[in-house]
Amino acid sequence: MVGIGFRERAKGAAMSGEATTTTAAATAAAVGADADARSKAAHLPALQPVHDTGAAPPTGGIGLCLSGGGYRAMLFHLGALWRLNELGLLRGLTRVSSVSGGSIVGATLGARWGRLAWSPENVATNFADVVAEDIHALAARTLDVAAVASGGLLPGVTIGERIAHAYADDLFGDATLQDLPDPAAGAPLFVICATNLESGALFRFARPYLADHRVGMVHAPTVRLSDAVAASSAFPPVLSPFEIDLRGAAWETVDGNDLTDDRWRERVTLSDGGVYDNLGLETVWKDCATVLISDGGGHLADDPDPPHDWPRQTLRVLT
Repeated sequence: MVGIGFRERAKGAAMSGEATTTTAAATAAAVGADADARSKAAHLPALQPVHDTGAAPPTGGIGLCLSGGGYRAMLFHLGALWRLNELGLLRGLTRVSSVSGGSIVGATLGARWGRLAWSPENVATNFADVVAEDIHALAARTLDVAAVASGGLLPGVTIGERIAHAYADDLFGDATLQDLPDPAAGAPLFVICATNLESGALFRFARPYLADHRVGMVHAPTVRLSDAVAASSAFPPVLSPFEIDLRGAAWETVDGNDLTDDRWRERVTLSDGGVYDNLGLETVWKDCATVLISDGGGHLADDPDPPHDWPRQTLRVLT
């Protein structure tokens, strides 16, 4: 597997698409350096968080992971997508997995994939107009402040629902997961990741399915795209939880599902995908031979004397 990571370098990198890359050779060297340590611990397999499942490694496919990180991540990923398009690589993606702020731009790209005009060099010549323009417009205003204020005051309307309405008004309209492009027709599979607070597992939204490996799978779901993105970006504690009403959905039970009665399947309580996996790696790394990671998440600043009281610790971690 080849891994290439885009990491935030400066405030301007989001728009310019500047990126640092981790080469395949460096990745291989890191894996080799760690091999001895892993082999010494092989006699304790139950304690290893990552282990060989015995499945054959993927032989093809290019997956792109768009991390969480709010508006910062949204704009950073827009720059990464813009650069991939300029290089003629965007059209060759086979899977796009997104989390939180990454899901805003990932779902926008997916919903408008069919409107992109491709040149012979596989460059979308109208990317700026079709994708970037509305993302820029959304970044000019803050959704969560208004949602917190109005959602907390209006009876029967949650903050998450207000965020979903704003996404619908600004980006997605009445589009559902079925308006994402069809992977069977050669388009990328777009996967929007949230966290299931009931099962503690990843909850994934896509055109072919929505699924939780403990709860089951629903084929060809018609969940609104704005609701899926709102669930993926329901940052706790203020914007979380986001409840999806799946009463009447035709769930399929497959091997490994252990939470299959109506308590787990009718109303599903979700939170930000970053609670489970802020890079969105799980839906990609086992299925794609090449994994691209656009990491626009925040990183703690250096502090030789971090605060010890609860409020300031929480503020440092959240900001």
